[in-house]
Amino acid sequence: MRSVLMIISAAVATVWSMLSCQKIEYTTMDSPAYLRVFNSLNQLEVMDNKGDTLQYLCMLVNPSFDAAGIPIDAEIVGDFLNVRAPYAPPYPSNIGVSTGRNNNEYPGKESVLVAPILNGYDLSSWAQVPSGTHRFLFVYRPKNEVPFFNLDKRFRGGIAVDSTFQLEHGEVYTLQAVMTDFSTKSRGLILRQEKFHRQAFSDSLVYLNFYNYSARGFHQADKKYKLPTAKNMEHLFELGVRDTMSVYMTLFEGQEFVTYFDGVLLTGQRMASSNYNGSYVTSVSRGRFDGTVAPYVNFPIWVNDRQDGIATDLWQRFYFLAPGMELRQNRFDEYAGFYASHVGGVMGDTGGNFAAINFVLSGRKVYYPGVLCSTCSMHGYHAGVNLPNLIVNTHSGPHNPRSFATVNTVEIINGQVYLMAIQRRYAPPVY
Repeated sequence: MRSVLMIISAAVATVWSMLSCQKIEYTTMDSPAYLRVFNSLNQLEVMDNKGDTLQYLCMLVNPSFDAAGIPIDAEIVGDFLNVRAPYAPPYPSNIGVSTGRNNNEYPGKESVLVAPILNGYDLSSWAQVPSGTHRFLFVYRPKNEVPFFNLDKRFRGGIAVDSTFQLEHGEVYTLQAVMTDFSTKSRGLILRQEKFHRQAFSDSLVYLNFYNYSARGFHQADKKYKLPTAKNMEHLFELGVRDTMSVYMTLFEGQEFVTYFDGVLLTGQRMASSNYNGSYVTSVSRGRFDGTVAPYVNFPIWVNDRQDGIATDLWQRFYFLAPGMELRQNRFDEYAGFYASHVGGVMGDTGGNFAAINFVLSGRKVYYPGVLCSTCSMHGYHAGVNLPNLIVNTHSGPHNPRSFATVNTVEIINGQVYLMAIQRRYAPPVY
């Protein structure tokens, strides 16, 4: 028995010696740039293209080809790139979510080197890529679980867009594939070199900027090509807004709800301050396809005394009005009713002159005031699009919750509104 124990002990010692002396190789990248990629080709699927590959992509960086011009390899592959989600949170997407191989962005689920914390910002949603000149090829692919280079050749030749860009060492980039002309369905790439990490932003202010990357002619197109099939209009952005819109902001405190169909209806709200009541903040024009960065606007976190200076129930509403139109009332339903009746007047269509965004507190499906007529509420006609709050409330240190400011980008693209949030690093919870 003793000899058996001695043999086991010797074996364990040998294994431990091998493990303790094992050299661990860490993957690094020299002179990286930081890249985040979205598929913003949110074209409506109609009968003549439903089920095809028009919205499902594979990104190939510096691809190589066979004699027939079919891609056979690439230095970087971002596969299964689905149309982006409305919200890109300040942490890697799809964590703990079972969505098959679908990727709402790159790197998303991809197991790659990610960017570090840069000037206090958590950039783990950006991938490290080599700096230098790179060719970006986006290829249509079938919506299945087969990796791109395992697909039959006939499924690897449909090029959506092809461009070359120079990426500088240490710079942060956001790249997206977009439709540039709604009539011809032409596509293009927008590479935006971000500036937020180089600006002197305050920790007590929330920052956001706005873009309208909609295709040429989207607003003017017939609404049958814009509204989702077998689904009622949920917000006025789906019909499109004018190429230039004035943006106004109101800050609210508190939310109270009553049950309303399959969601809840907001019934209580308090104006946070008369200084932030229908205040003009900026204008947004369709364009900036060259990747130039739009200026940021800001507002304070506004943590009041009754909330112990730690957390806040502040939330935000932004109104979009055509230039020259008057901001008339403080109530959202009056805005919507006025502009539906006097500007558009047809099934909630305001002619692209009015729309709004609510950055909400609740994670539930919320119907906000803004129904356009007494009967339209029964059919889902609502003016406001709802997105997550611009203030992050999370467990940090001994506080649960604690409110943190963010830096945000709002993008209007062919009837949809997208929010990308970036957050500074915060103290982990103390348990």
